[in-house]
Amino acid sequence: MNKDLIIDVKDLGVEIALLEDKQLVELHQEKDEISHLVGDIYLGTVKKIMPGLNAAFVDVGHEKDAFLHYLDLGLHFNSLDKFTRNSISGDPNSVSLETMKLETDLEKNGKLNNVIKQGQIILVQIAKEPISTKGPRLTSELSFAGRFLVLIPFSNKISISSKIKSVEERNRLKRLIQSIRPNNFGVIIRTVAENKNVAELDADLKNLVSKWEIIQKKLPKSLPPQKLVSEIDKSSAILRDLLSDDFTNVYVNNLEMYEDLKSYIKSISPQKVDLVRNYKLQTPIFEQFGVANQIRNSFGKVVTIRSGIYLVIEQTEAMCVIDVNSGHRSKSSQDQEENAMMVNLEAVDEIARQMRLRDIGGIIVIDFIDVNIATNRKILYDKMTELMSRDKARHTILPLSKFCLMQITRQRVRPVITFDMSEICPVCGGSGKIKSSIIIVDEIENDLKYLVQEQNEKSLTIIVHPFVHAYLTKGFLLSRLKKWERTYKTRIKLIEDINFSLLEYHFLNSNKDAIKL
Repeated sequence: MNKDLIIDVKDLGVEIALLEDKQLVELHQEKDEISHLVGDIYLGTVKKIMPGLNAAFVDVGHEKDAFLHYLDLGLHFNSLDKFTRNSISGDPNSVSLETMKLETDLEKNGKLNNVIKQGQIILVQIAKEPISTKGPRLTSELSFAGRFLVLIPFSNKISISSKIKSVEERNRLKRLIQSIRPNNFGVIIRTVAENKNVAELDADLKNLVSKWEIIQKKLPKSLPPQKLVSEIDKSSAILRDLLSDDFTNVYVNNLEMYEDLKSYIKSISPQKVDLVRNYKLQTPIFEQFGVANQIRNSFGKVVTIRSGIYLVIEQTEAMCVIDVNSGHRSKSSQDQEENAMMVNLEAVDEIARQMRLRDIGGIIVIDFIDVNIATNRKILYDKMTELMSRDKARHTILPLSKFCLMQITRQRVRPVITFDMSEICPVCGGSGKIKSSIIIVDEIENDLKYLVQEQNEKSLTIIVHPFVHAYLTKGFLLSRLKKWERTYKTRIKLIEDINFSLLEYHFLNSNKDAIKL
């Protein structure tokens, strides 16, 4: 599978499209005005404790206080809190985490009001961006993600991705990381670290440790709310997480970002530096690679697939409902069960793509065309499971119920991506009201009278909707059109245009130029 990353840099931000075999599967929007990204680390102040929720609201500088639950404090919160207090007080013994004695782990089922207090200063990391009316979601279990490794301060545990199956490789990586890992830093070894040498892993680890060192230096001089470390920009983060052997090209239409991305790839994977290409053509980059057209066809409430099949997607704050409709396929002469399965199998492909594309999170309910055979429902479940295995977001899929409903929960980190595919109605101007169709003929006659008597037009062409044309020419010699010609003593040519709305009409003069009224 070929993967292309198309990056469109605009004045108001950056849009990033991920194509798999030229089909749009992910779209990311990075607005310049948004300063909170998942992974950013802040020094915040506890504003309010909510014992009933076992949570607190923390001021990190956002317009709405961020939410921190007890379970998001992490096992190592006691050590983090001690380090934070010592750093702010200027204790010289807190300069290095490597020499610090770690505190006991936090109880898994404790109470938050026994651990933190209102007004307390704490280190937190953005776990979810603000969504709808909610502020950011926080965690105190700090982590720094790199290309091959994830660094966890205040821990000494080494974990390895379950996708690395080889026992020998797992043991090799564990021994290697154990030999280069600083004390009191835990490490998660990512899947892409498989078969990497010590130099590559060591460089990635040192880069992550340097981020922690920035925090150590800033803490004594910082006052909350303040950002201490920023996550890398979204385009670099996507490259970091997705860059693989089947990544074909990265196109970017901005020279500055092109140089930044090239430098970043050189630091994480030098052999792939030639993948980045600077797009210089006049045609907009999303138009050139077919992204704009796919966006227009993929983000409406109704999404048409093939053979007349279509989806209706209804999104609320807590839930998304997707309805599968057979459309023209319902007229097929095939067996009903077979026809329903063909429709559902085509729909599964598009639904899995839509969830990634729109970044739909929370509870998702899919209403498939009814199938009665249990093995067919199992086939649909297995196919959805297979397609969703490419999705990086955590998700859970339940088998189809007897009503042919499938329930999915999908991790929600960012707001759902939406595009307003509507436009202002050319007839009503967005008011929702139009002139009565009864008076359209009178309006045309009033304008005709004005043009003949006031503007001295001797020959006129009127373009109207076919229904109006039929009404005005009905009766031939006794038609309304012939009556106008006799009354106003002028030659009138009537033309019908199927593209006109019912109440739309235009006048042309003898030179076929449009007359503005």
